[in-house]
Amino acid sequence: MDLLTPRLIVELALLGLGTGFLAGLLGIGGGMVMVPFITFILSARGVGPDLAVKMAIATSMATIIFTSVSSVRAHHKRGAVRWDIVKRLAPGIVIGSLAGSLGVFALLKGSVLAIFFGLFVGFSATQMFLDKKPKPTRQMPGTAGTVAAGGIIGFLSGLVGAGGGFISVPFMAWCNVAIHNAVATSAALGFPIAVANVAGYVISGQSVSGLPPASFGYIWLPGLVVIALGSVLTAPLGAKAAHALPVKQLKKVFGSILYLLAAYMFYKGLSG
Repeated sequence: MDLLTPRLIVELALLGLGTGFLAGLLGIGGGMVMVPFITFILSARGVGPDLAVKMAIATSMATIIFTSVSSVRAHHKRGAVRWDIVKRLAPGIVIGSLAGSLGVFALLKGSVLAIFFGLFVGFSATQMFLDKKPKPTRQMPGTAGTVAAGGIIGFLSGLVGAGGGFISVPFMAWCNVAIHNAVATSAALGFPIAVANVAGYVISGQSVSGLPPASFGYIWLPGLVVIALGSVLTAPLGAKAAHALPVKQLKKVFGSILYLLAAYMFYKGLSG
């Protein structure tokens, strides 16, 4: 497997530019888009289907470290990040992330993770269309409830390679956090989610055989570098656009695309 060819650089750069913009616009880490495409790219270059899915999830998560920093800076300048919520959710997120990436992720087959990813993305896409309104009296839960919510967000994010936005944004909106604040706060939460999960992927992938060149545990470093460079450039643009574009309508369009990506991951899981 070649490390980087001109065609591969272009493919990864376009993926990074697109997912970076989505990260800033919709408060997601881009994993919902990255994982299917990285799976396809690795599979086309001879990586086995089981390993390709796991490496795609891990590499996607690693790029979120950089995307979240770039995105949250833009949101913070607008005063949109609820840092009080970040501080309350972060401890549970770290615990849940490590539990997922160090334990369950390493034990599950790539085909199972692919099917779970497809289910998760399909559910997330459906939520985009429903647009349910929370009860006006509902608020963020107490300490125990917030830690538990953070644990679930971190754990599920680690299994699908996403920054948690598809769980944290609806959760915060359900608790009557304004949607622009929820999107911005989700971008900030992407950093602890990514750091904790990446640590787990690196440790659990050390003894895995058959990894392609320039891998660090389950992390595919060439993909990480190129995608991260592209995503850092466009994440601030997405964050700026989130305050000017009709995000609700855009989410419905994006939800339709997610159904197609979910179908592809189902295919990989069932044929793997």
